[in-house]
Amino acid sequence: MKKHCIFGMSFASVYPHYIAKAEKKGRSRQEVDEIIAWLMGYDAAGLKKVLDDGTDFETFITEAPRLNPKREQITGVICGVRVEEIEDPLIREIRYLDKLIDELAKGKKMEKILREG
Repeated sequence: MKKHCIFGMSFASVYPHYIAKAEKKGRSRQEVDEIIAWLMGYDAAGLKKVLDDGTDFETFITEAPRLNPKREQITGVICGVRVEEIEDPLIREIRYLDKLIDELAKGKKMEKILREG
C-alpha cells in the first residue's frame, strides 16, 4: 500500500488551516474543536497534547480515543472524490474531517454537521 504524503505531516501543521477556513466564514475554533471531538473523540486536553507533541496525521487517526460510528453517515465530494467511496481507511478518516470542516465553513448548523436528528 502506498503511503499518502499527509501521513508524515503533523496534525498541528494542518490544524491552523482548519481554524482559518472556519473563521474566514464567521465560524469559530471552538466549533472546529467540537467537530474533532465528535469525530475522533479528542477532548480539549487530548487535542492540546496532539498539537503540542507534533503528532503526525496517521497517529492522530490511529490513536484517536473514539472514532464516532456516525461518521459513516458522512457523504459527499471532497477534493473531487466521493468520501464514501475512498478505499484507504486512513485517507477516508482524513476526508471525513475535511468534509465536516467544509460543511462548517459553508454555514451548516452544528446539529447537521454532527449528524444529530
